[in-house]
Amino acid sequence: METVPAEPITPSTPRPVRWPTMVQGWHELTFLHWPVEPERVAGLLPAGTRPDTLDGVTYVGLVPFLMRGTGFGPGPGLPYLGTFCETNVRLYSVDGRGRRGVVFKSLDATRLLPVLAGRLGFRLPYIWSAMRLRREGDVITYTCRRRRPAAASRAVVRIGPPIAEPSPLEHFLTARWGLHVTWHGRTAHLPNEHPTWPLHRAELLDLDDGLVEAAGLPAPSGPPVSVLWSPGVKVRFGTMELLRHAR
Repeated sequence: METVPAEPITPSTPRPVRWPTMVQGWHELTFLHWPVEPERVAGLLPAGTRPDTLDGVTYVGLVPFLMRGTGFGPGPGLPYLGTFCETNVRLYSVDGRGRRGVVFKSLDATRLLPVLAGRLGFRLPYIWSAMRLRREGDVITYTCRRRRPAAASRAVVRIGPPIAEPSPLEHFLTARWGLHVTWHGRTAHLPNEHPTWPLHRAELLDLDDGLVEAAGLPAPSGPPVSVLWSPGVKVRFGTMELLRHAR
């Protein structure tokens, strides 16, 4: 497979979505990240992709949030069925064309219909779970209890001040304009676009997580190296494209 260098990290998408196939709203997000050696996770990525790195390091992410207004086509999305809590465990990838992306190792969600649609329609590892997001002032508590296989997560964060200019690492972890997924034995890229992330500093007050290890990833050792919060963005997805070459 011929590879090219990874595309530049940009605060807005380099590939605008012309014909939206799906819309979502990502709200009240917390981004928790730990560094990991690329060779430890390379075998967990779809064929034809490799770990995306910054200064030789890649990252494992735990991202709880509130999904709003999920729907197919250009929108506006479903107000009830399209609104639910979600927590994803993720890795970072780059394909042979240099497109940076996200690889989801698990996605816990509280609505059964979106879970089934995600699993059957996009081959994403959605799991039906009990979740709750509770906010008291500037403190948010996210809880997740997976029905089967059993796993749980609880994170408590305090929202800090807005970030005027994100660091290179903060851009790397959040400015992602697509995802890679194994689709019927092939690897596919699904592009997305949204406004520039409004990011805030955040303080992790408490964390008790079993989702990262349950996803087959190295259990986090020590506190995350990056803790961010965002009020959220509205997202549009484009058309899925199969990679031409496999690894």
